[in-house]
Amino acid sequence: MIDLSIGRDLETWLDQVRRLGRDYLRPLGIEADRRHEPVPPDHPFFALAWRMGLGQPLGVEERSASGPRNGARRGVVVAEEMSYWDRGMSVAMPGLGLGGPPLLTMGTPEQKERFLAPFRDREQPHWAAFGMTEPGAGSDVAAIQTTARRDGDGWVLNGAKTFISNSMRADWIVVWATVDRAAGRAGHRAFIVERGTPGLEDMRYEHKMGLIAYESSSFTLRDCRVPVANLLGGERYYAERAGFKGAMKSFNATRPAIAAMAVGIARAAYDAARDFARAHYALDRPTPRYQRVREKLARMARKIEGGRLLCWRAAYLADVEQPNEIEASMAKAFAAGMAQEATGLAVEILGDAGVTADAYVEKLYRDVKAMDIVEGTGQIQRLVIARRLVGLPG
Repeated sequence: MIDLSIGRDLETWLDQVRRLGRDYLRPLGIEADRRHEPVPPDHPFFALAWRMGLGQPLGVEERSASGPRNGARRGVVVAEEMSYWDRGMSVAMPGLGLGGPPLLTMGTPEQKERFLAPFRDREQPHWAAFGMTEPGAGSDVAAIQTTARRDGDGWVLNGAKTFISNSMRADWIVVWATVDRAAGRAGHRAFIVERGTPGLEDMRYEHKMGLIAYESSSFTLRDCRVPVANLLGGERYYAERAGFKGAMKSFNATRPAIAAMAVGIARAAYDAARDFARAHYALDRPTPRYQRVREKLARMARKIEGGRLLCWRAAYLADVEQPNEIEASMAKAFAAGMAQEATGLAVEILGDAGVTADAYVEKLYRDVKAMDIVEGTGQIQRLVIARRLVGLPG
């Protein structure tokens, strides 16, 4: 049985998130969208939030010595709430981001101590990043083209990464590469590339249709040399295709929270459409047009609840350390599609007001498209589900 209670501490924490959301996250997200520029890392809000203990809500945590784990469930709750106020700002927040899961699941004790230490400093915001996506290959883990070659006491990386969140402001980036393309998944390795490393070049923003508040960047690795100590997990970890498994574990840990972010966007669209309908339509009249509006709102509410429950189940399994690959992919595939449908219905309910640039729903309609792409497209999620259901290897 899944425990759906979130506890008094998390309720109190959510109240703080709502206040920050109302006062900062949504206004800053709207302002970034209007200016078409990400919120800069030295914005005072990031320091304020970081001191309060608020960062990117992905539900990953250092393993506690004892007691039940609830980080994944906490992550989906906070992720939905922050994304409700602004998904772009929730990704722009300081923290480990997608770089956290591979470090926490694959890293040696020495690597965790070294690379997590700056993030325990709450006076100065810090960011980390996760470099998987490549030009032409997307997030297909099996199609990595970036190469890694052992050279004495280091590794030399060559390749290119694209649409990497927060990489321009990150202390370090987890970069995925292959030591042997012919070896397939057995050749995959993950490296921590620190900011300022020679050969980490050509950092540049990518202009997106939505989610403007956080930066998505591309960069080149040109004979980029990293120490042997920066091979995540060390050589021993990569026996029996563990490199690929590490990448999959990273996605399984974060997909429930990413799916919850889609639920948050859908909820925001629903609230905007509901408030507009109440203000502009006589919903109590037996008019066919108003009946259709009521049906659209009911469909949105029903599917939002379904998406939320899928996220909860995937997160619960992660917390009790049970396999959640199918459930995480189900949550991601359903929530992203549901959120696109919800924002589309919101636009329809608002009519011409739904497509004007000064209307909040129009921004949500542009923001939500990325939710079907990041962390593996809906097509990839359906392939993962199907392969597992018929017993094929992942």
